[in-house]
Amino acid sequence: MALTREERETFLAEPHVAALAVDAGAGRAPLTVPIWYQYAPGGEVWIMTGLDSRKNRLISKAGRFSLMVDRLEPTIRYVSVEGPVVETVSATEEHLREMSARYLPAEKVDGYVAFASANHGEQVVVRMRPERWVSSDLGSV
Repeated sequence: MALTREERETFLAEPHVAALAVDAGAGRAPLTVPIWYQYAPGGEVWIMTGLDSRKNRLISKAGRFSLMVDRLEPTIRYVSVEGPVVETVSATEEHLREMSARYLPAEKVDGYVAFASANHGEQVVVRMRPERWVSSDLGSV
């Protein structure tokens, strides 16, 4: 059964690991990779990725991407969202800290931020405006 707008936005706002998909060009299947993301109901989705990453190059070329999140318990549920890129900016430590705090226990955030800052190179924040949604809750099949 399809989710209501409120249900799908609330579900997307939860800290799931998303599958990001972006067009990889002629003769290639879409690039699909796991990624952390941030979202608040009614707003834009944002991700962080390396400035020089394949993912960022493909997103820049395509001008859009999709995310799909799912769960198996307590019911089988998924939300997929697709839309255009509306902004790409240099990531700050505040972005990294916000994203890390979404996924990691509080006592792990400082260590991860220090590690990522030292090892991941220049990062960008890519914002996407949700335009198309697909969602379902299959119950406890």
